[in-house]
Amino acid sequence: MTAVTGTTPHTEEPTPPTHEPARPPHLRDFYENPAVPVASGDARSLRQARMLADALGPATRGARVVLDIGCGDGSAARVAAPLLAGHRVVGVDWSQDALRRAGGHLPYVVRGELGDGGLPFAAGSADAVLFSEVIEHLVDPDSALDELRRVLRPGGHLMLSTPNLAAWYNRGLLLAGVQPVFSEVSLRGIHGRPGREVVGHLRLYTARALREFVAASGFDVVKVAGAPFHGVPRPLRALDRLACAVPGAASILLLHARKA
Repeated sequence: MTAVTGTTPHTEEPTPPTHEPARPPHLRDFYENPAVPVASGDARSLRQARMLADALGPATRGARVVLDIGCGDGSAARVAAPLLAGHRVVGVDWSQDALRRAGGHLPYVVRGELGDGGLPFAAGSADAVLFSEVIEHLVDPDSALDELRRVLRPGGHLMLSTPNLAAWYNRGLLLAGVQPVFSEVSLRGIHGRPGREVVGHLRLYTARALREFVAASGFDVVKVAGAPFHGVPRPLRALDRLACAVPGAASILLLHARKA
């Protein structure tokens, strides 16, 4: 466009392009990264599987449908398989990479997620849901538990596990002014606490908070137990196992609830 001032023509200076800041990676992109750990410790998986097996009873009484929501690479299902023999365990995840790896441990894998329309299962179609170390990664855990409750039959079992904000070592770290283990302030690195792996934790619970939260979502809490954490330094692992006797101080919280 040409503008005229007096008798001297000139051309308007072009508007310099604006550079918007780069969009931070979506959480989905983060969890689709194969380098992000998706496996949990075998000790936790085994204790949780024992709780579920006791709740369901042997498959000779009737095979049950168990949805492993957020199954990751299927390592937890591999550990649980001998205890859940005869029951139908279905792995569910929205990470294609995780499902590819889970297929080596689970006979059934389904791509699905808790948001955007919900899980691809009918209401009341599951006898039990395994929800292993998923809730701490969620922006909206309330809606997630609503969806789990929908797919469970009346009286169905919820087996949930999550890191414990009040783990025995975290109590000492907080007193020393150190960021507690399991908590993360960035998706790019660990700051202010021990450890090196970023796994995308958004929410953390104490035993009391977890119990109250699950009960408020329409479940009857049956039991809260403790499990050790595979990332505890080797010299402290015996102490970590002892702490499991007091769930409120254990590294990992295991909660068994039933649909009210």
